[in-house]
Amino acid sequence: MSSLSKTVVLFFILGTVIPAFSQEVYTLGPDSQRKDGVPQGKVTTFMWESKIYPNTWREYNVYVPAQYNPATPAALMVFQDGKSYLDETGSYRTTIVFDNLIAQKKMPITIGLFINPGGSSKEQPNQRNRSIEYDDLSDNYVRMLLEEIIPEVSKLYNISTDRKMHAIGGLSSGAICAFTAAWLRQDYFSKVLSHIGSYTDIRGGHVYPALVRKNEKKDIKVYLQDGSNDLNNQYGNWWLANQQMASSLEFKKYEFYFAKGTEGHNGKHGGSILPESLTWLWSDVMPK
Repeated sequence: MSSLSKTVVLFFILGTVIPAFSQEVYTLGPDSQRKDGVPQGKVTTFMWESKIYPNTWREYNVYVPAQYNPATPAALMVFQDGKSYLDETGSYRTTIVFDNLIAQKKMPITIGLFINPGGSSKEQPNQRNRSIEYDDLSDNYVRMLLEEIIPEVSKLYNISTDRKMHAIGGLSSGAICAFTAAWLRQDYFSKVLSHIGSYTDIRGGHVYPALVRKNEKKDIKVYLQDGSNDLNNQYGNWWLANQQMASSLEFKKYEFYFAKGTEGHNGKHGGSILPESLTWLWSDVMPK
């Protein structure tokens, strides 16, 4: 074989065969699909004008499982970027997963609170406030949750006061927002679900790995997910940042899990493992 032929063969191997094995393919499992006989929860839509973020409106949706009994306090799980998590044709299909896991008694009877970022119009909120709310490390967003929206939801539904029954999650900037909420208010949130978290320097979030190492351990349980092909831009390297977060959590002996994948900045990996993620996250409050 000539040198040119050998080069062409080597290029073919390196260029097509190896990437085929380096990128995993993620599919949705049975717990992310509708099943006959599984009771379906109900989703109701609300609008909220915030005082903490003046002149902003946001849509939020409340999922109530079919098994909910007003006489018994329910768990609560909050999701940022609620529209993405609610979409039953999207990557996460959260309400379908909730229905299946609650029916299997793999998670408690849980009220789901799916909140979209704020915008300037009640009729057509444009979510322009997303980075201001999500990437900021102040307590503004968690205050909005605890002082404004969750009290409104609690007027309609019996939500447990036990912090072990409160979780919060999100994707990208919504994930760092979830971590900030629990970091600042561990008295309320005990569990964090972080998908492709933006622990990068959008608004200073790159400091979290150092803060975790230097501060007293918080009583929060954390599930991290990210992929090796996530973003790498002027704000930072998402894959590296999530590895640093995992390393810091391990150093401080947090209860955490890091699901490592090969996807980019999307919900393919996180959505495919959402049933397992929620099962792990809620395992401390479910009967053995």
